[in-house]
Amino acid sequence: MATNGLAVEKSEEEWRAILSPEQFHILRDKGTEPKGTGHYDKFYDDGVYKCAGCGTPLYKSTTKFSSGCGWPAFFEGLPGAINRAADPDGRRTEITCAACGGHLGHVFKGEGFSTPTDERHCVNSVSIKFVSDKSSA
Repeated sequence: MATNGLAVEKSEEEWRAILSPEQFHILRDKGTEPKGTGHYDKFYDDGVYKCAGCGTPLYKSTTKFSSGCGWPAFFEGLPGAINRAADPDGRRTEITCAACGGHLGHVFKGEGFSTPTDERHCVNSVSIKFVSDKSSA
């Protein structure tokens, strides 16, 4: 399902057919999973996190960190994998999969975390799927 840089376009019916209701709500309707409930919040295995909608690689596990926010946090995405857009409220910046437009969460800057980018990509676990480095060995 990886996109190799190509846009993934599907109708609402096609997305509903391949995503669970929770995935559809978050990825397509820009929902948010409840704080502290996501599978990947406190998960730190080595590998790559891919878009749960289209399979595009988004984050390396080496960029994941413990922010204490209740959602998985990354300090940077893979080059060209993530788009940013201001939320309508003007207070936050939404992050989406560059290939399929699936809602991932929000990015925050200047919070003082000791990361190379001083950014926190606050990502819904439902929006991503982890692939272990061990699975390709």
